[in-house]
Amino acid sequence: MQVSEQTLHDLEFPKILENIAQFAFNERTSELILNLKPYENKEQLIIDLKTTNEYLTSIESENKIPFSEFYYMKDFLPRLEIENYYLSVEEFFKIKSNALQIKEITKFILQFEEYFPKLQKIVSEVIFEKTIVTEIDSVFNKHGEIKDDASPELHSIRKKSKLLGGKITELFNKSMTANLAFLDDIRESVFDDRRVLAVNSAMRKRVKGRFLGTSKTGSISFIEPESVQKPQRELDELKEEEKKEIIKILKDLTIKIAVYKPLLEEYEELLEYMDFTQAKAEFSLLTKACLPEITSEKGLELINAYHPLLYLSHQQKKIKTFPQTLKLDKNQRIIIISGPNAGGKSITLKTIGLNQLMIQSGILIPVHEKSKIGFFDKIFTDIGDNQSIENQLSTYSYRLKQMSYFIRNVDENSLLLVDEFGTGSDPELGGALAEVFFEEFYERNAYGIFTTHYTNIKLVAEELPEAINACMLFDEKTLTPLYQLEVGQSGSSFTFEVAEKNKIPFRLINRAKKKVEQDKVRLDKTILKLQQEKFHIQKTKNEVDELKISSEEQTKELEFTQEKIQQKLVDFQQVYDNELKTLQVGRKMNELADSYLKSKNKKVLVSQFLKWVEMENSKKTPINSIEKKKEKIIQKEIQKELKHNTESIKEKQLQIEENKEKEIKQSIENLKIGDRVKLKDSQSVGTIEEIKGKRLTINYGHFTAKVSIFEINKV
Repeated sequence: MQVSEQTLHDLEFPKILENIAQFAFNERTSELILNLKPYENKEQLIIDLKTTNEYLTSIESENKIPFSEFYYMKDFLPRLEIENYYLSVEEFFKIKSNALQIKEITKFILQFEEYFPKLQKIVSEVIFEKTIVTEIDSVFNKHGEIKDDASPELHSIRKKSKLLGGKITELFNKSMTANLAFLDDIRESVFDDRRVLAVNSAMRKRVKGRFLGTSKTGSISFIEPESVQKPQRELDELKEEEKKEIIKILKDLTIKIAVYKPLLEEYEELLEYMDFTQAKAEFSLLTKACLPEITSEKGLELINAYHPLLYLSHQQKKIKTFPQTLKLDKNQRIIIISGPNAGGKSITLKTIGLNQLMIQSGILIPVHEKSKIGFFDKIFTDIGDNQSIENQLSTYSYRLKQMSYFIRNVDENSLLLVDEFGTGSDPELGGALAEVFFEEFYERNAYGIFTTHYTNIKLVAEELPEAINACMLFDEKTLTPLYQLEVGQSGSSFTFEVAEKNKIPFRLINRAKKKVEQDKVRLDKTILKLQQEKFHIQKTKNEVDELKISSEEQTKELEFTQEKIQQKLVDFQQVYDNELKTLQVGRKMNELADSYLKSKNKKVLVSQFLKWVEMENSKKTPINSIEKKKEKIIQKEIQKELKHNTESIKEKQLQIEENKEKEIKQSIENLKIGDRVKLKDSQSVGTIEEIKGKRLTINYGHFTAKVSIFEINKV
């Protein structure tokens, strides 16, 4: 990928790397991050983006991958091939620590393989070899000391040394007791790693032993007792033997570990990659970054994109950061951003460029997760005042040199980011040259974002189908920037308005207006007015869209409710029809009973009943089991509905019962013994024989019947 050091500097990419490097556990990983450049290999780039995203997921889900500080082994692993070379105790522990990290990472990733597919694939290529740890543990204890049983010879030497050490202590204590009268108050000391008697210098010749030296003042002489000299020499010899045996043990262990040198190098590479990945993930967490959708097509669609450095700075100061939304594709390749100074044009340009550089360097970016982004082969920038005193180049000369470089290298796979396009020279001449450059970039099918104040550039953008104007919104009342990008409309520079706000005398502003071509002022005013109108129209459109969405939701909700009510009505009607049929059956039974009461003819009764049953059966249509089940389900649903409205039903029932009580009282008051009555839906007339509360005894002549007062009508 073609990206110059100047472009990296213009977009402040090194500052991003410095922030990421702070999260690395190892200094060499930090160096690796600081030297990071956009990838050439796109396949590896996508892998690294996905692994960083997986690591970020583990942090956010509080199920973090068990990775911590590790050790670089490149300093000593190559020396394993040297004959008679042996590793130090510290180096063996570095090997063990790295191996155990590999074990923990492998175990964890395998356990949650479905959440870390890319990391699992990378980790699975490295095998944890248990023997490495076992061999090291067979020699060293947990404190990093060589075990007594590391070899039979070492065990024997240390056993003898321990016995000799005890004997020397015993002999020294006896000598100290025997010479107590000649000793200084401190009695003993350590000189040249040996335990010695602290003898008064005046009494030195009275104590038998080897003189080793005196104190700074010379008042105390240090003497090794004669009795301990021979066993001490023997102990020194054993210590030398111990050193030789330890070297032998370390050499043997080094030979065993050297077999795994290629595997240990793989361990180091994996741990370095994990450190590199976790540092990027930690930075992503800090900037609320994510992995957008990666597309194979050129272009980008960034939704709510933040400038990460500005976001972090504002977060510390508790200032709101304004995100930008912008799209570049084959139908909208070049965007011309205009508007007043300090309105956010440059930071918008840097936001787009920096996010593009980051994603092509394997770093997640602070955008909405539904954003889309493609890769460019070349990124060119011209941002800021780049005077070169050393080369005696002015700002405009530098810009021309940049334009010359761009023209030679720009193609359809390029992204151009130019701030203050065309400035630095005479407005008319510089504007004309900038227009030619712009048309050249357009004809090369390049993608780009340019900020400018030149009207001619804005007009050209309106005429070209694959270019579009954009502006940074400005509050026309307070004349303060809103830091929001509006695509589709060129912006006014608000030159005179801003000057007026900054208390430039109106008479001077008016003189300046007269000096400027009238058409230019009129055009600037027209642009200002259009921008204001578009802002209000957009605001109204947004409100209308919100109302439309709300109205559609309410309409859908009403339609759904209406359908539900209609379905309930159908279900209730079905139940009602079933209940009505049951009532009709009851009425028919009453008619048959009345007919039998008059005729007393059983044959006629049976004949009429059978005839009625046959007629009813002929009306019925066969009901399959599915319909029966459906009917039962409907009845259950209705019962549920009725239960749901239990309270209201109870209230209605109470009211009905109260009305019934009133009717009962009124009915009882109107009825007396001897009154002629007949049952509802019956033609038989009887006489009231007895009244007990709500129950009546009616005499039909041949028989009597007890009925409720609600079942009769007075004749």
